[in-house]
Parts: sequence; structure tokens; C-alpha cells
Amino acid sequence: MENTLQKENRLVTLIKRIPLYGWIFGAVYFGLQYGMYRMADWITRLTGTINYAWCPKIPCIDDNIPVFAPFVVIYLFSYVFWICGPIAVSVTDKKHFINYIIGLSAAYVVGFLIFVFGPTYMDRNAEHLMEIAARPGFFNGLLATVYGNDGSDVAFNLFPSYHCLISLYCYLGVRHRPEVALWFRIYSLVMTVLICLSTVFTKQHYFMDMPAGLLISVVCYAVVGKLNPGEKMMDQNPNPKLLSK
Repeated sequence: MENTLQKENRLVTLIKRIPLYGWIFGAVYFGLQYGMYRMADWITRLTGTINYAWCPKIPCIDDNIPVFAPFVVIYLFSYVFWICGPIAVSVTDKKHFINYIIGLSAAYVVGFLIFVFGPTYMDRNAEHLMEIAARPGFFNGLLATVYGNDGSDVAFNLFPSYHCLISLYCYLGVRHRPEVALWFRIYSLVMTVLICLSTVFTKQHYFMDMPAGLLISVVCYAVVGKLNPGEKMMDQNPNPKLLSK
């Protein structure tokens, strides 16, 4: 009983450490990524750039990656993981949090622009994915739902993988941050690896989409870290209302 109370107290203490803006940015940026993904699809159809969509498949690699349906659970859980990203980073110092949000925003925009001006596609019928999703079984049923909500027979906006881009950024935000518990940093790394694997084992992405998303994430994080706008903003206004606890 005492151990249970101690665990509950630790959980309450942890939740109290999270500032209001952490919860706000967690929710807002989850909606933002979904909105930008859907908006990119709408713009490509409106402007006609979707007619020039290209296929990022590398046959010698992608044809040898099997569908492993249980990974669809990890793929779907990524949305929860992304919400937790800004929330976890919000317990670090405000300069780092500002840099994190600016870098994540930049990564979103880069991915969005590629979706609009260099759209890609996957023909799921040609890949026999719709046949697999139609087979009986819980995980195949989840695959069918994911495919159905993302273009069904033909999927667009594969390159870069937002799943890989955002997941890695969530990990980079807490990496080497002593304010964040070690277990959560390890958990973030493991989840990032599993989510990246889920993109190819569910055949939601071709292999090439994965390193593209990871590269954008790393570059945006490194550039913003070098420029360090968070330090400049805090020096100019050490108590911004938006980030006040």
C-alpha cells in the first residue's frame, strides 16, 4: 500500500512539474502536423502538382522488406508519443524549449514544402498491400483502417516520412537533458527506433522516406541549436508571458 502511495505521489509531482505551455504545445503541434499533412494533399490536387508525383521505391530494398502487421500498433501509438514530445521538453529550461519548438516548426515546413512541390506516391494495389489488409486478423484489420484513412489504393506524401521526422525530433529534444528522467530518455530512443521500423514494416512508407525524414530532423535541430534563438529571445525578454509558469 505504501509503495502504491509513493508511486502515486511521484506521478502527481511529475505532472505538477509540467508547465501549462507544455500541455498546450503538445496538443497544438499534434493538430498542426495532421493539418499540414492534409493541407499539402489538398494543395497538390488544387495546383496539379500531384500529377507529377514520383515513386521513391528502391526495388532491391523495398521488395525485400516484408509486411509485419503487428507493427501497425507502434505506428498508431506514435501519435501519443508525439503529443508527449513538447510536454516532456517543457520541463527543461525555456531557452531549450523555444529552440525545440522553432526547430520542430522548421522541420514541419520543410516536409510540407516537399509534399507540395515534390509529391510522391505508392500504388498499394501494385504492392499487393490491399490484399494483405483484406485478410482476416486483428492487425490486418488495423492495417486496412490505416490504409483506408490514407488514400486507400494510392497513397501520397510519403517522402519524407513525417513519422520518422517528428519521432526523432521528440528524442533529440530530451537527449542529454538531465531535467528529464533517464528512463524517459531511453524510452524515447527506443520508441523512435520502433516507429521508424513501423513505417516500413507496415508498408506505409518506402525505405527511402525514412532517412529523408531523419535527415531533415537532424539538420533542423542542429541549425536551430547553432543559431540559438531561444537564448536571444530570453535575453531580450526573460519573462515572456507565453512561457510563464
